Amino acid sequence: MIESKRFALNRIAAPALGLAEFFEAATGLGMSSVELRNDIRDGSVTDGLKGTEVLRLAKAAGARIITINALQQFNLPGARAKALSELEKLLALCVEIECPALVLCPNNRPDDVRTPEQKYRDTVEALNTYAPMFSTHGILGYVEPLGFGISSLSSAETALKAIGESGASCYRVLIDTFHSYLGPDKPEFFSDAAVIGKIGLVHISGVEAGIAKSEFADAHRVLPGPADLMQSAALMGRLEKEGYRGLYSFEPFSSEVQSLGKKELVEALRASMNFLAKA
Repeated sequence: MIESKRFALNRIAAPALGLAEFFEAATGLGMSSVELRNDIRDGSVTDGLKGTEVLRLAKAAGARIITINALQQFNLPGARAKALSELEKLLALCVEIECPALVLCPNNRPDDVRTPEQKYRDTVEALNTYAPMFSTHGILGYVEPLGFGISSLSSAETALKAIGESGASCYRVLIDTFHSYLGPDKPEFFSDAAVIGKIGLVHISGVEAGIAKSEFADAHRVLPGPADLMQSAALMGRLEKEGYRGLYSFEPFSSEVQSLGKKELVEALRASMNFLAKA
């Protein structure tokens, strides 16, 4: 059984809730960990509050902020100057709110004409460039492959290879059940015990819409249940079997979930947790 405390809640599940309500929704379910974002509420991670106030609210609710999502286009050379500036601000905020990790997302645009080899080399270069900043602040970087066909980094295996080549100890891979389903990694990759110790976090969601796999989009991501076409619970089961004992964070992008009131959201999350606990 996966205990409630091993589940976490990403704020994308409830962007309409204020921070205090969001923290309380998570801890009321027995969770103790939450993720904040910089792509909702006009890009403010803290809703305009000082970091010290956010930390106070989190502690008052018994919540621990485990990541900020995310530094975007981290492996795109043309966006490097912007990324470096943004990274410094995000790392400083991580320190202020006692958040141990920052998520790194690759370039995911259809106009990226780089070859696969160049994308890989640029990923390694970016990790090398950012590593001293992560180390100075004492923060981990969670590299999240995006499984879309246009993504410049769609494979967790490739991400781990790039992390290894960088030689930096400040990085982990972030596994996402949605992107793992869409991406090129084979199921047996996630049954490799050697991979488990390199996972920083697992994002979970489900897709129940009756559409082709090629049409899956963030908007289809709901809370995992028995009708999940991606069988996220099965992936969790493989990770558990190989010894993963880290966190599973709910990351549903669907408006179907995001439009729920606090009470309805909590009920839906509880049902999903009860289902996934048996993974």
